[in-house]
Amino acid sequence: MKKIWFALCLLIGFMPAVWADSVADERAEVMAMHDKALAQLYKEKPEAKTKVQTAPGYAVFKNADVNLLIAAVGGGYGVVHNNNTGKNTYMKMGTGGIGLGLGVKDFRAVFIFRTAEVMDKFVNSGWEFGGEADASAKAGDDGGTASGQAVVSDIEIYQMTESGLVLQATVRGTKYWLDDDLN
Repeated sequence: MKKIWFALCLLIGFMPAVWADSVADERAEVMAMHDKALAQLYKEKPEAKTKVQTAPGYAVFKNADVNLLIAAVGGGYGVVHNNNTGKNTYMKMGTGGIGLGLGVKDFRAVFIFRTAEVMDKFVNSGWEFGGEADASAKAGDDGGTASGQAVVSDIEIYQMTESGLVLQATVRGTKYWLDDDLN
């Protein structure tokens, strides 16, 4: 069991964010994920479009989580867009936690920053800690999820499950950091 857990941590923790031939191609893949996630959010929550457009900035992340009995691990990538300057900051993320759970989940998260200071702190410090309870069963357009929207410290967060089957209740830490290769 420990060997399986260790292998999963290595696989997710050291997997490149996107696989592309050049930095420009990697950025294009991140932005394609960004565009698709925002389109999905606007379809599911039309009121979010105005919030995204009028906020100082927002972030879009792709994340994959694995929950194996008492531990959870995940990783992903994304971009923070500063609406005031038009600048994109590319980031990576990793998460780990403990609690009860079983399954794999692929999801997108959109963070809407209510202040420029909170956005700058997120880009430069990027640490989040929290608990999560989730039930998801989704493949393509079939299935459902119990995740949704939250507001934490001047950040409004929308989560949309792409695919996966998971039942979990965990306490986890998530670290976001700059992607040195893409910035």
